Amino acid sequence: MTLYPKMIMDALATVRYPGTGKNIVEAGMVEDDLRISGLHVSFSLIFDKPTDPFLKSIIKASEAAIHAYVGKEVEVEIKTKTLQAPRPEVGKLLPGVKNIIAVSSGKGGVGKSTIAANLAVALAKLGYKVGLLDTDIFGPSMPKMFRVEDAHPYAERIEGRDLIVPIESYGIKMLSIGFFVNPDQATLWRGAMACNALKQLIGDAYWGDLDYFILDTPPGTSDIHLTLVQTLPITGAVIVSTPQKVALADARKGINMYQNEKVNVPILGLVENMAWFTPAELPDHKYYLFGKEGVKHLSEEMHVPLLGQIPIVQSICENGDKGTPEALNDDSLMGRAFMDFAPMPVLHLYGFCPSCGRGNRPSECRTGSNSYCRSEKIIIRFISSPIGCKAVKD
Repeated sequence: MTLYPKMIMDALATVRYPGTGKNIVEAGMVEDDLRISGLHVSFSLIFDKPTDPFLKSIIKASEAAIHAYVGKEVEVEIKTKTLQAPRPEVGKLLPGVKNIIAVSSGKGGVGKSTIAANLAVALAKLGYKVGLLDTDIFGPSMPKMFRVEDAHPYAERIEGRDLIVPIESYGIKMLSIGFFVNPDQATLWRGAMACNALKQLIGDAYWGDLDYFILDTPPGTSDIHLTLVQTLPITGAVIVSTPQKVALADARKGINMYQNEKVNVPILGLVENMAWFTPAELPDHKYYLFGKEGVKHLSEEMHVPLLGQIPIVQSICENGDKGTPEALNDDSLMGRAFMDFAPMPVLHLYGFCPSCGRGNRPSECRTGSNSYCRSEKIIIRFISSPIGCKAVKD
């Protein structure tokens, strides 16, 4: 049996690309490198992106078409080429990002997203370049908390790739699956599909140079968390919980996940949210609605720093719903408190001096403890603030 190029091309013309409805020859997807040697046929198919969802099915369909219209005895070798540069490999993603902080909670509804949003805002106000990724595929919150629900990210050709340009709000680069799905409909995706979407938000977006990349993670310990720790070199994690025993049981699991030898992500500290309630008309009274100092006791038991205790304050809830995180308000007590809280995860990881950005790791976050900065020749002293301890120059 003698093979001719026209026989092969006629067979491939019966294969249609689902994305356009055109056959792959008409669509220009067959590269001009067809080679025939006896019964061996080799050629390349051209795809726009290496992540094309129809790539494998088109290859199988092309091979089947040749066997059906030319002959089953034909040996087919198909290579692929892409017009766009491939996504960088794991380990080479986000080369311009210096630090990645995961904000996590074992239990849902403990205010993790509120902490992540205000941490990002406070770090941006301190002059850092900050990115925020809402990794909760099934319950995204950040578009509403930053008042950008109607924003629509677009793709831009950068360095040979079509990359998603993050939305910017309050000086923070941000992406969320909430920008791409109907907010009134449930996201009914299996774990693999959710993880692939998350990888796109990370690797197919133009994050640029960032000092801090904050990850607002979903509750629990799921496929999403495993994808994050396998995809990104997470610098450290902040665990958020209420003092309630039910929430603490899940917070303990969250700590264990990050401390697992296969994950090995440092715990920067715990945040006790909804620590107490103080009525405006009784400013000297504290009502411990969810128990008293449960996270503080857990931090001592697990030998993990306590970054702060945040009370239930109406303005935090109201400003979150309005899309104006509390940390934006310099005139409010809690706004200033979040500004005091923001450097604490950094201090626990690196011991940064508030003046020069360098120094020694403080032994623990506790009022009265000190850390010496050799660069500035000053002592960093920890003093009490409304939600925990604050680092100042002594």
